[in-house]
Amino acid sequence: MKTNAARILDGLGIPYELRTYEVDPSDLTASTVARKIGLPPEQVWKTLVARGDRHGVCFAVVPGNAQLDLKAIARLTGDRKVDTVPLKEVQPLTGYVRGGVTALGAKKAYPVYADETIELFDVVSISAGVRGTQILVAPGDYLRATKAAVGPIVAAPGGDAD
Repeated sequence: MKTNAARILDGLGIPYELRTYEVDPSDLTASTVARKIGLPPEQVWKTLVARGDRHGVCFAVVPGNAQLDLKAIARLTGDRKVDTVPLKEVQPLTGYVRGGVTALGAKKAYPVYADETIELFDVVSISAGVRGTQILVAPGDYLRATKAAVGPIVAAPGGDAD
């Protein structure tokens, strides 16, 4: 099934692979998705929706085995404070449900911030915009398609993610 995210990549001439998996609505974790599509969790990236006190809503794209560092993304966005948005706001803001959020083809083109470790991989997996379908794409192509800014936005293992 072609999703809006896939059509956007097609329009940009960006090569990708769609990979599908069976969805368990009670377990939408990136580690489960990684296991089902046969990739390590650090290669399956999750797209979180955050809101800064100065610049508003943005997407934070982080590895599936990491947590967003809210202070670090605030430094990158130029906000004093950033929080993830409540789950009930995710679909109205993006058009996507939890487990299917992607920065590609969202209702509005919010700024995108990706953790710098994305550049360590030849291919990363991101949601295709629906639960059960992932897009495998070269990080540089993804960053270009989303116009993402890159920086250190994940919490150190065992560190404070606030």
